[in-house]
Amino acid sequence: MSIPFVKRDEKGIPTLYVHDRPFFMRSGEIHNSSASELSFMEKQIWPALRGLNMNSVIVPLYWELIEPEDGCFDFSTVDGLILKARKENMKLCFLWFGLWKNAESMYVPAWMKKDAEKYFRAEKCNGERMTTISPLCDAAVERDRLAFTAVMERIRTLDETENTVIVMQVENEIGLLGTDRDYSADADAAFFSPVPTVLSDAVGRQGNWEDVFGEDAGECFMAWHFATAVERIASSGKKVYDLPCYANAWLRQSPWFPGSYPSGGPVTKVHHIWRIAAPSLFTLGPDVYVPYCADVMDEYATPDNPLFIPEIRKDAVASSYALYAFGAKNAICFSPFGIEDLNLDPDQVDRPPMEVMIALNIDPSAFDITGSRDCLSATYGLLKELEPIYLQNRGSSHLQACVRHGETDYSAFLRFEDYDLSVSYGPRQSGKPLGACLAVELDDNRFLVIGLDCSIKFSVKPGNKKQMDILKLEEGTVQDGKWLKERVMNGDEKMSLRFGDIPKAMMVTLYQF
Repeated sequence: MSIPFVKRDEKGIPTLYVHDRPFFMRSGEIHNSSASELSFMEKQIWPALRGLNMNSVIVPLYWELIEPEDGCFDFSTVDGLILKARKENMKLCFLWFGLWKNAESMYVPAWMKKDAEKYFRAEKCNGERMTTISPLCDAAVERDRLAFTAVMERIRTLDETENTVIVMQVENEIGLLGTDRDYSADADAAFFSPVPTVLSDAVGRQGNWEDVFGEDAGECFMAWHFATAVERIASSGKKVYDLPCYANAWLRQSPWFPGSYPSGGPVTKVHHIWRIAAPSLFTLGPDVYVPYCADVMDEYATPDNPLFIPEIRKDAVASSYALYAFGAKNAICFSPFGIEDLNLDPDQVDRPPMEVMIALNIDPSAFDITGSRDCLSATYGLLKELEPIYLQNRGSSHLQACVRHGETDYSAFLRFEDYDLSVSYGPRQSGKPLGACLAVELDDNRFLVIGLDCSIKFSVKPGNKKQMDILKLEEGTVQDGKWLKERVMNGDEKMSLRFGDIPKAMMVTLYQF
């Protein structure tokens, strides 16, 4: 039996396989420090994940805890997380908090932090040293490579047969904040040297970084050096245990200049550089806390970049985006951040200070968990049971999904073979999901529809002189791909096909006359 891998299925859709079967990660990422103590996980985290219909959880690994002394490794946290996940019937995606986390070197071991000469920091143009170790520091990248490789070897030894760990994230929200590039002496020397041939050939220009990339030179320079560092680390780990690896991005967002977001991180603007420099990564995933999540999914889900969302807002709208991610974008993973918080009273949820959210362009409503747990659990549950139908129809015109994209987006129009489907979204409300719909055309006249906060209406195709009506309308659920009706609806109840705050499934049979 093979270890987990990503490949294109028979329809050409990039797909994660676990035990040689497609695996769709209905996931959640826990808070940054939650996995630092196994006892805390046991008491506070694992119980909070039950009942959410998750099949995987995204969990950090901390370099500072794994190599507390130079060259001495402690894998007790790695081992404990894997063994407990098995008992919880949960797969793991590990986040490697190595050299870089949120554009800083937060999780490197103390012995590395204290040796700032050997493991030198990036510098701003005024000479100010940053808390971020430079990706041009060969000694630091080499030590990260050795540590990550040791972790991968440990996972292979413990888990090669069970496949509890299915994906690895290498570093976290990489880049530089407050500057477009590293201005240290080593970086300056590299910046004014010729761009590496493989990259200059790809973009069709020769010269140094300013010659080739102009005003974008600083960001492109950092993208190349961060990506080559990640490739060195990831490829070494994959040689000992070839799990799928990816990197995640702090979004490029307002005010849009490099350094206001981490310059050099894998935002779409520099994906072409990351793909050349880091071929060992199967995708580059977005962390999404903005109000326009659907636009971000549209941007990141491209033919050569399968959609993998390791972090997204955890309020009730997450459920709507989950329907869209899997139904419209063939997502490999969908994962609200701070997933354990859904077990709390909404007033107990820890929110970043308002000035921090303003500085980072985070939508404050992303932390309002009112109604989120029940909605996400029901959505994940439906997606789980829908899987046989989903596998049969995804990537075809028979399965389509939509979600409200913004304040001025009021409806969607889905075209199927013999009918069209109009979807009208409800108004945006605090603590409620967004309008969203996933529809599957099961045969000529029969549709399975799952919806949230919307109403739907079928119509015949333009030019068809016949009329149509609903022959049968059933409310129910799906169990292992089979429809289970709960009640048959007629009369007044079929006049308006509406979906509320908890996802509901309807089977609609139409006829023409």
